[in-house]
Amino acid sequence: MIEQLYCSPDITTGIHGHLIFISALNTFLSITALLGNALILVALPKSSSLHPPSKCLLRCLATTDLCAGLIVGPLYVTLLVIVVNEHWNICSRVAVAVSTAGRSLSTVSLLTLAAISVDRLLALLLGLRYKHVVTLKRVYLITITFYVASIAFSTASIYWNSLIGSGYAIIVILLCLVTSVFCYSKIFFNLRHHQNQVQDHVQQPNQANQLNIARYRKAVSTALWLQFVLVVCYLPLLSKPLVIHSEPSSSVSVAWSYAITLASLNSSLNPILYCWKIDEVREAVKDTIRQVLCC
Repeated sequence: MIEQLYCSPDITTGIHGHLIFISALNTFLSITALLGNALILVALPKSSSLHPPSKCLLRCLATTDLCAGLIVGPLYVTLLVIVVNEHWNICSRVAVAVSTAGRSLSTVSLLTLAAISVDRLLALLLGLRYKHVVTLKRVYLITITFYVASIAFSTASIYWNSLIGSGYAIIVILLCLVTSVFCYSKIFFNLRHHQNQVQDHVQQPNQANQLNIARYRKAVSTALWLQFVLVVCYLPLLSKPLVIHSEPSSSVSVAWSYAITLASLNSSLNPILYCWKIDEVREAVKDTIRQVLCC
């Protein structure tokens, strides 16, 4: 689909101004995503408030965002430059590379956020057994599976019919979103039930328990914000089935370019969310920046 929207002189002739602006914007977003997520990957090991499995999932998400800034962003800017300069002989190959890399990383992000929601629910339901069930080794295995499955799916979709590929992608997206909605709804009702029990029995939980609940609520809040921002940024891309069945035109090409740019913005926003919601990460990022500036 992306080849039809970009690799045709009939469609892109009158929109070079838009494409130049979008390429400049994506260059900026690639740099911010690369630097921001590199800082987060340096800062996350210094956070002691996060359990190692939870930290591993956040590290996986930050790595995916870093790869988006390092690979997908530059590839997409290259595609736009090729279109503006009308190098049609290599346009389709670069377009396929952009589509494959972008689909792979976005699938990993969706799966990782779904895994984070399951992790938060298990932390609430299992209690003391959580550390024995959700081990670092198992989480590493899950994240590796995410990468392998996403790359395999994205590579195979090159040879699929576009409608089949879009249908499969929508199924994956819906499964991830349904999983996240179920987990966070379950967390909300369980926390509400716990709060009502405390109020009904007029019990004052000990200070350690209060601290754990407060820390847990903050971790859930961080995960919810990450989920919300991803959904907002990727929402326009869900119109892909409509775009496939519509007649390719300059206006559709421009609209799709801005939709891709909004999705790229997600990788730059996530480091801001980490710094806003996780105090230790924010302080570690500040220390890292001070050290770099001093050097």
